[in-house]
Amino acid sequence: MPGPWGRDGERGAGEIFHLHFTSDVIAFRAVPGKAKAKRRSECPVSISLERFGDRWSLLIIRDLMVRGFRTFKEFQEAGEGIATNILADRLRKLETAGIIQAETDEADRRKLDYRLTLKGIDLAPVLLELLIWGSRHEETRVPCAFIDTLSRNREEVLAEVRRRWRERDCTPLLPDFLAGGITRKRGRTRSKVQMAPSSYD
Repeated sequence: MPGPWGRDGERGAGEIFHLHFTSDVIAFRAVPGKAKAKRRSECPVSISLERFGDRWSLLIIRDLMVRGFRTFKEFQEAGEGIATNILADRLRKLETAGIIQAETDEADRRKLDYRLTLKGIDLAPVLLELLIWGSRHEETRVPCAFIDTLSRNREEVLAEVRRRWRERDCTPLLPDFLAGGITRKRGRTRSKVQMAPSSYD
């Protein structure tokens, strides 16, 4: 006969337990793990934004995908001014969401390297379109000719992104626009940025 805490004191996942009090009986179900946060809606766009829609998460994904960054220090020194506590929080959330994974550094077992998962690398088309859209409609440091090249060769760019991810190639895919300055002369913008080596030039 089951005791007051369930069947013979066992507390298996999903079992019904009864707490006996003199005036009432309260039944509850044991659910393993942390309860999932309630979604705003079942819209795929809304669900996606809940996972990576804030500014810092997208920039971390960008740095992993096209700048070859892997470590906490590299993300922190990326030039965006992210605070240490926010960076740690976003890395944790992205890892929980299955978008990135942390791996022990082979050279220094005390350090962690971060890498996009298959779920994360599937965001490559999204990041590429954001790069093209932002450069076309806002003032940025990215040369127009470079954006035209990306736009004309979308499939080749995405194939190269996946190849580098698959082969763990940390060579930056895109020029470091944050490090490159710009100078203006007679109404024209001259970029000091050099194009990164690629297979689709």
